[in-house]
Amino acid sequence: MPASNANPTQANDGTRQLLQWGASILGAGLLSGLLLLTVLGGFSPTGASTNAGWFALIVALMCIPFGGLLLALGVAKWLRNRYLARSR
Repeated sequence: MPASNANPTQANDGTRQLLQWGASILGAGLLSGLLLLTVLGGFSPTGASTNAGWFALIVALMCIPFGGLLLALGVAKWLRNRYLARSR
């Protein structure tokens, strides 16, 4: 069985997908939060004031943390690949 030469800086290592999906999900969360504040009636200490506002709040509270972590992982992986490419 031949030894595989795993190159961490391959074009298909998933870094681009992490960056794209992380930015997209984070953007969707920020957009839903902005829509909640401007178009969908805002929110009070007890929650959103409309049904659509509740939906936007739920989307924002799910997408912002997940998208942020996914984007941070993509950036860390991109920096690592860049460091490994320079150290050769």
